[in-house]
Amino acid sequence: MSELQQNMHAIEIREPGPAEVLRLVTMPRPVPGDRDVVVRVEAAGVNRPDILQRQGRYPVPEDASPLPGLEIAGEIVAAGAGVTRWRIGDRVMALTHGGGYAEYCRVFEGHCLPIPSALSAVEAAAVPETFFTVWYNVFMRCRLKRGETLLVHGGSSGIGTTAIQLARATGCRVITTAGTEEKCRFCEALGADRAVNYHDDDWPGTVRDFSGGRGVDVVLDIVAGPYVQKNLNCLAKEGRLAIIAFLGGPESELNLRVLLARRLTITGSTLRPQSNDEKARIADAVSQHVLPLLAAGTVRPVIHATFPLAEAAAAHELMESSRHRGKIVLTVAAGN
Repeated sequence: MSELQQNMHAIEIREPGPAEVLRLVTMPRPVPGDRDVVVRVEAAGVNRPDILQRQGRYPVPEDASPLPGLEIAGEIVAAGAGVTRWRIGDRVMALTHGGGYAEYCRVFEGHCLPIPSALSAVEAAAVPETFFTVWYNVFMRCRLKRGETLLVHGGSSGIGTTAIQLARATGCRVITTAGTEEKCRFCEALGADRAVNYHDDDWPGTVRDFSGGRGVDVVLDIVAGPYVQKNLNCLAKEGRLAIIAFLGGPESELNLRVLLARRLTITGSTLRPQSNDEKARIADAVSQHVLPLLAAGTVRPVIHATFPLAEAAAAHELMESSRHRGKIVLTVAAGN
């Protein structure tokens, strides 16, 4: 029996619900399409969309794997006939269309990047979802540039730690919010110029003071809901607001006077529904601008904890507790 006809272990969402609905199952290994590769997974990142999918609050695209897991690192073991970028044996980190919580995962060739020698497999698995998201929204869509100021909410999260490091590496000032004083100090140690506890109702006042009353140039928001108006009020003229999640709810009542008066821009996006070509374009930008920073150690994924694949439920429970700082990663020992 050939390698790709064998079975693998994977984490399945039995039904929508709490973390214990995740279960380890045996299923056939994926086979590559014409421009796909199959990766033997060494590690898989855990992300908020995985939690939402498990809860039944994150619809899975029809063409996606129903298994959770949006980013992986490992070794290519098979490739479709149309693949030109990679060879069997190449080690890659990849943005997946689901299916990362498994021993093997099918990935579009354009969504893979080489693993820099400076990174372990665990660190590499923590790159694609967060670094693609931050680079696309903050730098490609909102055009943050050297000398500007970024406000990032949830600075101790995977997205937050990535945004802080990339903004500082690009020559920008950073102010961030976090949920505890300990997390605020952690963000400042990571490179934030100022961190403020978001439980302080006057965090917008701290932002104004930090910017000398001018406001910030870009806000990266994972909260939305009641934060949207506050974010708009914190922006300088020509400021840009990127909304990438709505932990505070998808609805907000706004006074749009400030939008017109300061010529502000509101944008939003999510990676998963985008086409293969669109995500490949983001991958190319990350390859050009971010891989050199990772290779040099200028930026690095922050790993809070790792869990074996079979303990995915424990990883989800940790993420839902919000006790973590940085990324949570599953380690995978693929069968032979």
